[in-house]
Amino acid sequence: MSRPENVAPAQYYYNSEEAEKYTSNSRIIEVQAHMSQRAIELLQLPSSGCLVLDLGCGSGLSGSELSDSGHFWIGMDISPSMLLVALDREAEGDLMLADIGNGFHFAPGCFDGCISISAIQWLCNAEKASHNPYKRFSNLFNSLYKALARGARAVFQFYPAHPQQIEIITQSAVKAGFMADMVIDFPESTKAKKYYLILHTGSKSGYMNPMPLNDEDEVKVSKRKIVKKEKHVKCKNKSKEWIINKKERQRKQGKEIRPDTKYTGRKRHDRF
Repeated sequence: MSRPENVAPAQYYYNSEEAEKYTSNSRIIEVQAHMSQRAIELLQLPSSGCLVLDLGCGSGLSGSELSDSGHFWIGMDISPSMLLVALDREAEGDLMLADIGNGFHFAPGCFDGCISISAIQWLCNAEKASHNPYKRFSNLFNSLYKALARGARAVFQFYPAHPQQIEIITQSAVKAGFMADMVIDFPESTKAKKYYLILHTGSKSGYMNPMPLNDEDEVKVSKRKIVKKEKHVKCKNKSKEWIINKKERQRKQGKEIRPDTKYTGRKRHDRF
């Protein structure tokens, strides 16, 4: 089945039988692992130990690659059966049952990045007449823009059915405040072609940093500038608030962290 999203909404299509078949298929596991690794590469996280949001995490295949890369993650998916498989596989991330088309609420700037593998094309197909794809993408990207730290990236691998879907998704992301690039791997191949939408929240300088790409990569770029001015954002290594938030996340993960004091986040004097 080349287009399962045309058959039924994800929460119905991925019942217990389909979820188990999906996760036990060695070919699917191999392809998902490769696409997840590519998405993590394009994410350009500064180091290990980052907190990443995995949208449409499914059975945790992409989350496993995040864990192997040394990152922490929170996964969201609309299919209860897929999440149960992830629990059975002892996925290392925190899992949430949610429809990303309705948006979500996290503390502002709490994520260092976001990935999504083979998921967002499902939002183009409405379950009900009242489900407007434009509205659902708006909910998704507005929520994501708030949840990502400034300077962070989000990478969406997806399978567009036609160019109009690419336009709908990209325009919705730009309206939410993102800058967008599109990377297409193996553009000449019908089966191997992969689309990666790369979203950037913007940086202090207000433009997108160039992405180092391999020689064999083919790139189709669709840049859109943001007109509004961006507020000044402190560097992470100088922000007391960022340090306190990071320590709080580590405490929730069960790590032993020193208690906060009046010296937490205070800049040290230069040595003589």
